[in-house]
Amino acid sequence: MKATGIVRRIDDLGRVVIPKEIRRSLRIRDGEALEIFTNNEGGVVFQKYSPIGEVSHFTMQYAEAIHKSAGIPVAICDLDNVVAAAGVSRKDYLERPISASLSDILDTHRPYSSPATSPISVIDGTPERLSYLSPIVSEGSVIGAVMSLTQAPKVPDETEKKLINTGAAFLSSQMEI
Repeated sequence: MKATGIVRRIDDLGRVVIPKEIRRSLRIRDGEALEIFTNNEGGVVFQKYSPIGEVSHFTMQYAEAIHKSAGIPVAICDLDNVVAAAGVSRKDYLERPISASLSDILDTHRPYSSPATSPISVIDGTPERLSYLSPIVSEGSVIGAVMSLTQAPKVPDETEKKLINTGAAFLSSQMEI
Protein backbone atom coordinates (compact mmCIF):
# COMPACT_ATOMS: atom_id res chain seq x y z
CA MET A 1 0.00 0.00 0.00
CA LYS A 2 1.02 3.56 -0.64
CA ALA A 3 0.91 6.08 2.22
CA THR A 4 -0.73 9.42 1.42
CA GLY A 5 0.00 11.26 4.65
CA ILE A 6 -3.68 12.16 4.95
CA VAL A 7 -5.44 11.40 8.25
CA ARG A 8 -9.21 11.48 8.72
CA ARG A 9 -11.29 10.86 11.84
CA ILE A 10 -14.38 8.68 11.95
CA ASP A 11 -17.46 10.70 12.93
CA ASP A 12 -20.11 9.61 15.46
CA LEU A 13 -22.07 7.82 12.70
CA GLY A 14 -19.02 5.77 11.66
CA ARG A 15 -18.34 7.75 8.48
CA VAL A 16 -14.99 8.75 7.07
CA VAL A 17 -14.41 11.24 4.25
CA ILE A 18 -12.24 10.14 1.35
CA PRO A 19 -10.32 13.26 0.26
CA LYS A 20 -11.28 14.85 -3.04
CA GLU A 21 -7.74 14.45 -4.43
CA ILE A 22 -7.89 10.68 -3.93
CA ARG A 23 -11.42 10.43 -5.36
CA ARG A 24 -10.34 12.42 -8.41
CA SER A 25 -7.15 10.43 -9.05
CA LEU A 26 -9.01 7.09 -8.70
CA ARG A 27 -12.03 8.39 -10.68
CA ILE A 28 -14.46 7.71 -7.83
CA ARG A 29 -17.71 9.51 -8.55
CA ASP A 30 -20.35 10.72 -6.08
CA GLY A 31 -22.72 7.89 -5.19
CA GLU A 32 -20.39 5.19 -6.53
CA ALA A 33 -20.24 1.94 -4.57
CA LEU A 34 -17.07 0.86 -2.76
CA GLU A 35 -16.29 -2.60 -1.40
CA ILE A 36 -14.71 -2.76 2.04
CA PHE A 37 -12.07 -5.36 2.87
CA THR A 38 -9.76 -5.99 5.79
CA ASN A 39 -6.19 -7.19 5.39
CA ASN A 40 -3.96 -9.36 7.58
CA GLU A 41 -2.22 -6.33 9.09
CA GLY A 42 -5.46 -4.96 10.57
CA GLY A 43 -6.00 -2.44 7.79
CA VAL A 44 -9.24 -1.47 6.10
CA VAL A 45 -9.17 -1.34 2.30
CA PHE A 46 -11.73 0.41 0.11
CA GLN A 47 -12.00 -0.78 -3.48
CA LYS A 48 -14.25 0.43 -6.27
CA TYR A 49 -17.09 -2.04 -6.72
CA SER A 50 -17.67 -3.40 -10.20
CA PRO A 51 -21.04 -5.11 -10.60
CA ILE A 52 -19.81 -6.43 -13.94
CA GLY A 53 -17.10 -8.28 -12.04
CA GLU A 54 -19.90 -10.27 -10.38
CA VAL A 55 -20.86 -11.76 -13.77
CA SER A 56 -17.36 -12.08 -15.24
CA HIS A 57 -18.05 -15.64 -16.38
CA PHE A 58 -20.87 -14.29 -18.61
CA THR A 59 -18.81 -11.41 -19.98
CA MET A 60 -15.97 -13.59 -21.26
CA GLN A 61 -18.38 -16.16 -22.71
CA TYR A 62 -20.39 -13.48 -24.49
CA ALA A 63 -17.31 -11.78 -25.93
CA GLU A 64 -16.08 -15.17 -27.20
CA ALA A 65 -19.48 -16.00 -28.71
CA ILE A 66 -19.69 -12.74 -30.66
CA HIS A 67 -16.13 -13.08 -31.89
CA LYS A 68 -16.57 -16.72 -32.99
CA SER A 69 -19.92 -16.19 -34.69
CA ALA A 70 -19.24 -12.87 -36.44
CA GLY A 71 -15.46 -12.54 -36.44
CA ILE A 72 -15.71 -9.21 -34.65
CA PRO A 73 -13.10 -8.30 -32.05
CA VAL A 74 -15.01 -7.53 -28.85
CA ALA A 75 -14.21 -5.97 -25.48
CA ILE A 76 -16.39 -5.51 -22.41
CA CYS A 77 -15.55 -2.92 -19.78
CA ASP A 78 -16.80 -1.55 -16.50
CA LEU A 79 -16.33 2.15 -15.76
CA ASP A 80 -12.60 1.73 -15.21
CA ASN A 81 -11.11 -1.38 -16.83
CA VAL A 82 -11.61 -3.90 -19.60
CA VAL A 83 -13.04 -7.06 -17.99
CA ALA A 84 -13.37 -9.32 -21.06
CA ALA A 85 -11.93 -9.43 -24.57
CA ALA A 86 -12.01 -11.75 -27.59
CA GLY A 87 -10.33 -11.42 -30.96
CA VAL A 88 -7.55 -9.26 -29.51
CA SER A 89 -4.57 -9.93 -27.27
CA ARG A 90 -6.04 -10.53 -23.82
CA LYS A 91 -2.80 -9.59 -22.09
CA ASP A 92 -3.01 -6.16 -23.76
CA TYR A 93 -6.62 -5.61 -22.68
CA LEU A 94 -7.74 -7.47 -19.57
CA GLU A 95 -7.68 -5.43 -16.37
CA ARG A 96 -6.19 -2.44 -18.23
CA PRO A 97 -7.71 1.02 -17.66
CA ILE A 98 -9.98 2.41 -20.36
CA SER A 99 -9.02 5.64 -22.13
CA ALA A 100 -10.33 9.02 -20.97
CA SER A 101 -12.14 9.39 -24.32
CA LEU A 102 -13.97 6.11 -23.76
CA SER A 103 -14.87 7.18 -20.23
CA ASP A 104 -16.38 10.38 -21.64
CA ILE A 105 -18.49 8.34 -24.10
CA LEU A 106 -19.80 6.18 -21.24
CA ASP A 107 -20.91 9.37 -19.46
CA THR A 108 -23.32 10.10 -22.35
CA HIS A 109 -25.41 6.97 -21.51
CA ARG A 110 -26.01 6.29 -25.23
CA PRO A 111 -24.80 3.84 -27.88
CA TYR A 112 -21.86 5.22 -29.84
CA SER A 113 -20.80 4.58 -33.42
CA SER A 114 -17.28 5.75 -34.09
CA PRO A 115 -16.80 7.98 -37.13
CA ALA A 116 -14.41 6.38 -39.62
CA THR A 117 -12.38 9.57 -39.77
CA SER A 118 -11.45 9.77 -36.09
CA PRO A 119 -11.87 6.49 -34.18
CA ILE A 120 -10.94 6.58 -30.50
CA SER A 121 -8.74 4.26 -28.48
CA VAL A 122 -10.32 1.83 -26.04
CA ILE A 123 -7.00 1.54 -24.19
CA ASP A 124 -4.16 3.95 -24.75
CA GLY A 125 -1.29 2.33 -26.66
CA THR A 126 -3.20 -0.47 -28.42
CA PRO A 127 -3.82 -0.56 -32.19
CA GLU A 128 -7.51 -1.41 -32.02
CA ARG A 129 -10.01 1.41 -32.00
CA LEU A 130 -13.65 1.60 -30.95
CA SER A 131 -16.06 0.73 -33.75
CA TYR A 132 -19.37 0.52 -31.88
CA LEU A 133 -20.36 0.72 -28.21
CA SER A 134 -23.56 -0.12 -26.37
CA PRO A 135 -23.77 0.78 -22.67
CA ILE A 136 -24.62 -1.76 -19.96
CA VAL A 137 -27.27 -0.13 -17.77
CA SER A 138 -28.35 -1.19 -14.29
CA GLU A 139 -30.98 0.65 -12.27
CA GLY A 140 -30.73 3.62 -14.62
CA SER A 141 -26.94 3.99 -14.38
CA VAL A 142 -24.30 3.02 -16.90
CA ILE A 143 -22.00 0.45 -15.31
CA GLY A 144 -19.99 -0.53 -18.38
CA ALA A 145 -20.19 -1.28 -22.09
CA VAL A 146 -19.95 -3.93 -24.77
CA MET A 147 -17.78 -2.76 -27.68
CA SER A 148 -16.73 -3.92 -31.10
CA LEU A 149 -13.18 -3.04 -32.08
CA THR A 150 -11.40 -2.40 -35.35
CA GLN A 151 -7.86 -1.76 -36.57
CA ALA A 152 -8.88 -0.08 -39.82
CA PRO A 153 -11.34 2.82 -39.66
CA LYS A 154 -14.78 1.60 -40.72
CA VAL A 155 -18.44 2.27 -40.14
CA PRO A 156 -20.10 -0.60 -38.22
CA ASP A 157 -22.85 -2.47 -40.10
CA GLU A 158 -26.30 -3.25 -38.71
CA THR A 159 -25.43 -6.85 -37.79
CA GLU A 160 -22.47 -5.69 -35.70
CA LYS A 161 -24.63 -3.10 -33.95
CA LYS A 162 -27.35 -5.65 -33.19
CA LEU A 163 -24.87 -8.15 -31.74
CA ILE A 164 -23.28 -5.53 -29.50
CA ASN A 165 -26.68 -4.14 -28.42
CA THR A 166 -27.88 -7.68 -27.62
CA GLY A 167 -24.79 -8.29 -25.50
CA ALA A 168 -25.32 -5.09 -23.54
CA ALA A 169 -29.02 -5.90 -23.02
CA PHE A 170 -28.15 -9.44 -21.86
CA LEU A 171 -25.55 -8.22 -19.37
CA SER A 172 -27.91 -5.48 -18.17
CA SER A 173 -30.55 -8.13 -17.45
CA GLN A 174 -27.99 -10.18 -15.47
CA MET A 175 -27.42 -7.19 -13.17
CA GLU A 176 -31.08 -7.18 -12.17
CA ILE A 177 -31.29 -10.84 -11.10
